[in-house]
Amino acid sequence: MQDEIRTSAEAHEDSAIPRRHEVHADPETKACNDVPETVRQKPLKQKSPAEWAYERLILYIQNFEEQLDNEHEVAMGFAGDNTGVIRIEGMGFFDPDIVTFYGSDAAGARTQLVQHVSQLSVMLRALPRQVDRDAPRRIGFRLAQDLDKENETAQSDDKQG
Repeated sequence: MQDEIRTSAEAHEDSAIPRRHEVHADPETKACNDVPETVRQKPLKQKSPAEWAYERLILYIQNFEEQLDNEHEVAMGFAGDNTGVIRIEGMGFFDPDIVTFYGSDAAGARTQLVQHVSQLSVMLRALPRQVDRDAPRRIGFRLAQDLDKENETAQSDDKQG
């Protein structure tokens, strides 16, 4: 078996503990400087770029939604792209390097965007809640709940194996 040659930057990246740091001009803006245990449980070197991007997007979406009122829902636009805005209704990843967004566009048409992690550039936006619903949908909570469930299953499998 041939040894893999790695740069010191790659070795440092693999051993890094995930960090998050934000500062805002408005002191009332909720800054998220913590990384939840569910994201820190699996070492970075064991995560694909897609999984790692997916987990971090969940954190950003959750934080964004926590700042919305009941009249708005999270949507996303894509920098450098004329795809438009997608109301986020689902998200996933396909190892090693694809992130997928599910939702609907401004006209209500179902949409799915499949994007390589190297092309990922997302802008979160607040859109008015759809009038046919009494309450806004909060996808960030559901995504985080699924992430917690996935980590619990992985831990259970590790103990049994």
